[in-house]
Amino acid sequence: MSDDVPSPLEVSSPLMVGIVTVSDRASRGEYEDRGGPAVAAYLEEVITSPLMTLSRIVTDDIPDIAAALRELAEAGCSLLVTTGGTGPALRDVTPEATERVCSVQLPGFGEAMRAASLAKVATAILSRQTAGILTHDGGRSLVINLPGQPKAIAECLDAVFAAVPHCLTLLDGPFIETSDERFVAFRPKSG
Repeated sequence: MSDDVPSPLEVSSPLMVGIVTVSDRASRGEYEDRGGPAVAAYLEEVITSPLMTLSRIVTDDIPDIAAALRELAEAGCSLLVTTGGTGPALRDVTPEATERVCSVQLPGFGEAMRAASLAKVATAILSRQTAGILTHDGGRSLVINLPGQPKAIAECLDAVFAAVPHCLTLLDGPFIETSDERFVAFRPKSG
């Protein structure tokens, strides 16, 4: 029997992330999806442990968004990230769809993302990003809503991502490592 204790990375399963682009035009092929690829690129840059992504493009309709989130959660995605549909326009309904499928709301995510964006653009107060916990047969998944603009995606994720690894641990998700060059993930001190 070995005294070597495996690192969390060695015993951890890959983080599965569902990325949902919410856009009527992109879902019809009239507009190139730039939001979904921006989310994937960000995650590949900051997560150093094994990572898999599944992507969907859906219309700006609450039932379509909710169905995509549920499907990806049931497929094993511990983290679900949406991009688009967070503004005040009539068709911007991503926060409503998120609230529909999440049993717990995490308003601190939206508050932090808006505060970070407000330092760069005055219209950040119009954004309605939110986050929550989607409970499903396979467990619980963290859902984070982001704006659709690629530049805003990185700004918003930078504001909250240090808390994501610990949140996933609390939801019994995989242990994930992040790039120390970007930020230090919060890890509670064991007592």
